[in-house]
Amino acid sequence: MPQAEEKFGKSAADHGGTGHRARLRERLLRGGAEALADYEVLEYLLFAGIRQGDTKPVAKALLARFGSLAGVLNADPGALQQVKGVGETSAAALKSVALAARRMARAEVREQPVLGSWQALLDYLSIDMAHLTVERVRVLYLDTRNRLIDDHHVGDGSIDEAAIHPREVIRRAMDVGASALILVHNHPSGNPEPSRADIQITQRIAEAGRLLGVTVHDHVIIGRGGHVSLRSKGLI
Repeated sequence: MPQAEEKFGKSAADHGGTGHRARLRERLLRGGAEALADYEVLEYLLFAGIRQGDTKPVAKALLARFGSLAGVLNADPGALQQVKGVGETSAAALKSVALAARRMARAEVREQPVLGSWQALLDYLSIDMAHLTVERVRVLYLDTRNRLIDDHHVGDGSIDEAAIHPREVIRRAMDVGASALILVHNHPSGNPEPSRADIQITQRIAEAGRLLGVTVHDHVIIGRGGHVSLRSKGLI
């Protein structure tokens, strides 16, 4: 069952009261990107749902449960609420940060040519996909200036011709007026190294694209431990 927001008694409120919160706020505003440790970032975010008291135990419990700050922010709201002290308000506060991060990263990708802002693209994909627990397949369709015109979620599941057919990928490129594309999927195992199926389907799509003048720039595989570009490995 989801947890209600934890209610702390007077002693807890004294321990984690306005003085501590004010000090965290000042460090956040004055200290820059590394001013707060990960658990302190979570402490501050939890203030929205836990009006009084010490949020540090809840923050540390979240990190213990989900492994990292990114893991917490990308966790399912229901899973967040299984941690003692996290209710709907706190879960919503945490999810709003993840949503804001995705939208900021997506805006950077859309504002400039993808191939000229490759790191921004990788940041966006990592934020959006690295912590997924299912395998998700996407195709990024690009115009003649390599600007993103369509970020198509093909589906969830293993990347093979049952999930992503070369003819359908190229047909959509023609439909949206794309001249190039980038294949993307994630490995929930965390290891982004390509499988034989990853390589084979990429080569089939690239061949189908060549016949109709659609360039497959790359196939990027995202994992928790990083990413792999099939182009950089010489597999396209």
